[in-house]
Amino acid sequence: MPMNILVIGSGGREHALCWKLSQSPSVGTIYAIPGNAGTSSLPKTQNVSVSLSNNFKELVGFAVDHDIGLVVPGPEQPLVDGVQAVFQKVGIPVFGPSPLAARMEGSKAFSKDFMKRHNIPTASYATFTSSQFEEALAYTKQCGVKVVLKASGLAAGKGVLIPESEAEIEQGLREILLDKIFGDAGSEVVIEEYLTGPEISVLAFSDGYTIIPLPAAQDHKRIGEGDAGLNTGGMGAYAPAPVATPEIMDRIMKESLKPTIDGMRREGFPFVGLLFTGFMLTESGPKVLEYNVRFGDPETEALMLLLSEDTDLAQVLLSCACHHLDSVKINTKKGSAVSVVVASPGYPGSYPKGVSITLPSNTPSNSVVFHAGTSTDAKQNGQLVSAGGRVLAVSAYGETLQDALKAAYGVIGDIQFEGMVYRRDIAHRALSAQTARSSQPLTYAQAGVSVDAGNSLVEAIKPYVKETRRPGADGKIGGFGGVFDLKAAGYLSGQADDGDDTLLVAGTDGVGTKLKVALESGIHDTVGIDLVAMSVNDLIVQGAEPLFFLDYYGCANLDVAVATEVVKGIAEGCKESGCALVGGETAEMPGMYAKDDYDLAGFAVGAVKRSQLLPKLSDIKAGDVLIGLPSTGLHSNGFSLVRKIIEREGLNFNSPCPWTNASSTLAQALLAPTALYVKPLLPVLQRGLIKALSHITGGGFIENLPRALPPNGGLGCVVDVSLWQLPAVFKWLMKSGGGVQAMEMCRVWNCGFGMVLIVDEAKAEEVTKLIAGAQKIGWIKEGEGVEMRGLETWNQ
Repeated sequence: MPMNILVIGSGGREHALCWKLSQSPSVGTIYAIPGNAGTSSLPKTQNVSVSLSNNFKELVGFAVDHDIGLVVPGPEQPLVDGVQAVFQKVGIPVFGPSPLAARMEGSKAFSKDFMKRHNIPTASYATFTSSQFEEALAYTKQCGVKVVLKASGLAAGKGVLIPESEAEIEQGLREILLDKIFGDAGSEVVIEEYLTGPEISVLAFSDGYTIIPLPAAQDHKRIGEGDAGLNTGGMGAYAPAPVATPEIMDRIMKESLKPTIDGMRREGFPFVGLLFTGFMLTESGPKVLEYNVRFGDPETEALMLLLSEDTDLAQVLLSCACHHLDSVKINTKKGSAVSVVVASPGYPGSYPKGVSITLPSNTPSNSVVFHAGTSTDAKQNGQLVSAGGRVLAVSAYGETLQDALKAAYGVIGDIQFEGMVYRRDIAHRALSAQTARSSQPLTYAQAGVSVDAGNSLVEAIKPYVKETRRPGADGKIGGFGGVFDLKAAGYLSGQADDGDDTLLVAGTDGVGTKLKVALESGIHDTVGIDLVAMSVNDLIVQGAEPLFFLDYYGCANLDVAVATEVVKGIAEGCKESGCALVGGETAEMPGMYAKDDYDLAGFAVGAVKRSQLLPKLSDIKAGDVLIGLPSTGLHSNGFSLVRKIIEREGLNFNSPCPWTNASSTLAQALLAPTALYVKPLLPVLQRGLIKALSHITGGGFIENLPRALPPNGGLGCVVDVSLWQLPAVFKWLMKSGGGVQAMEMCRVWNCGFGMVLIVDEAKAEEVTKLIAGAQKIGWIKEGEGVEMRGLETWNQ
């Protein structure tokens, strides 16, 4: 049976809620009390005039008479006044907190003390009552930092002062505590440390146990462009805010939102409803500025457009009120949404009412004009007129932030009312950041990884490694794998010597920060394949057939299901490369790793006849051909930079993959396992067609190809990238917010070829026919170094 809903409020927030609720198939009639000219025009929605006074007696009577199944208060005042408790007595669910829980907004002093009790990051502070003016003034003088003065109670979003001098501090305290410019809200003042950094708003649904945040938004409080002028209730908002990266949101959830919900429940006032938390993203991390216990305005007008069509808002709100939020789904669309407020002239000061408004006859399907302060004038045949300071909130959705802004401002251009005021720079912070990012291409070093440092380490430790020389091993490092000569070590003594004895080749590797993708997405069945591939590919590079493999699995607490998935992947990689998994080590070390983290390392041993050992350095000559074998994507390298780019783009690993048309997530695409080259290469090696191989791993072409060439032999190579199409994943990394330069691409990733063969020019065609996907990508030249040609084609 359809559910009737009662929505309390008359602003743009309430219009946006009614708009989304009216799309729900589970909703019968929505009663907006009192509503506005916008809510009255919505399907299923009626405006009703019912008094909220006298302890909500008339409101409850209306709800009982009209079979209301859910009450949704918009503003904070009814919640602080106890509307939830009144309806609880008659058995009608309310999407909103109890009076005790509403204190989180009703008293800043209470909420700050709560944060302190539960170690929730926030600014340092002290509270003082109106009788403690002198003590408050003395405290500000001993703080030694810039302060913010906040009236503790409800002040309609205007109870915050940011003094710039000692004189302004004293004046502000006097106005709040003694002159009571904010009324009873100023009976107590909170003096806070002034925080700096980007500010964001996180709106999250909660049923008292579970909390689910929506994409973070950024509001624009000042009336003037460039964030100048007086504070307002909000002149616009956009979401998601790019500064709220997945890492930031993860910290917000772990350090603030979850502890808040858990702490409120433990203290006996579980939070039900919409927790709106303001954060300052400081250099030391996100810190809570304040809590609100209801939907924000104008954030809600943008966020409602981000909710997916299959998200039933009515069921979400009801599930919160009935304490089973985990039973419904809340999905948001990829893209951006904005809301731009159109205000009366003079706002936030005195302003006229009753000004005639003309709206566009049609608006694009991705745009909505939400009414914030409007009514209809019976004397003017129902003409739409202004009835508040903030009159309209024009909201729009787009695949990009620029698309959403273009749509919103396009609609505003068709709105007419005398003296209308709006900001033309909504989302300027995000747009400025995008411009700055695009002008500063990312490098691997900026992601925290230095290829040069790795090379320097190899040089630094060579003397120590050399000291370990023994018969069978020369104590040299820097190649793809280590060769052990059994004959030189005396293990083949007494056997017939045909000059073509067997050498052992060993290799070890890990998966790198690709593991972070697996850990954050919960997909663990492919990284084991990567682990095997990274080791056995280094064996085949030296002509060796892999014989056996061992693994190391380190963790804080052993999760048997996860570890099983990982080892299943290791076994699959071993089967595919024809080697045996003979053992390993599982180390459970609480305190060494984060709670759910694990780490992997692999060790492989192979064998090769002495005559087939690669590289055949003496055979390599100018004119030999470079043949590339296709990669399966990024393999297991460069993921620190990949994660940095994803962060810049404001994506997370559950986001739809931006470079495919398939329905895969970013995580699924990124976790495509490293290609195993053993089986396709062994037959070609046995025919003696290959002079050298280079496994293109970390360091890309630039660092890995020289390892297959004669040292100080006067030979280098040319890689002509115009000979192939750059795969989609690499195009995205290059063209995205990372803006990685072409040469840096070649120094970080395989760019489409995970293995490179050096073959005689006369045998190149034969080799390309023997291996699927193999193609010429360059040649050996006189002179040292790797020359990358055709890079300009990647920018076309």
